[in-house]
Amino acid sequence: MTMHDWNTCRNQIVAGVGSLSKLSPDSVRGYATLGGAGAKTGKLDAKTRELIALAVAVSLRCDGCIAVHADAAHKLGVTEEELGEALGVAMAINAGAALVYSTRTLDAFRASPEA
Repeated sequence: MTMHDWNTCRNQIVAGVGSLSKLSPDSVRGYATLGGAGAKTGKLDAKTRELIALAVAVSLRCDGCIAVHADAAHKLGVTEEELGEALGVAMAINAGAALVYSTRTLDAFRASPEA
């Protein structure tokens, strides 16, 4: 059993994007162009791009991104071990960001006129 119905989530996202593309076709087309731009350079392979997308999706806490990119990664042959490493990077970056923003918070606290 999974924690979330990812297939339904992914299908809802795809349907929602289809509806949105009827309302704002240029916006959705622009998004698709942006998403496909990296693939044209040939510098990173598709598996690597999907692993990056999943790590970023974790950082952004985007269930829709996770549903879509997990499926794409699986289709590209990403292994659980590769995914685990990418998710480890996401955890480290999020912890690092919390550390950096903790120092900013401490600085703001110390700069308070009440300090």
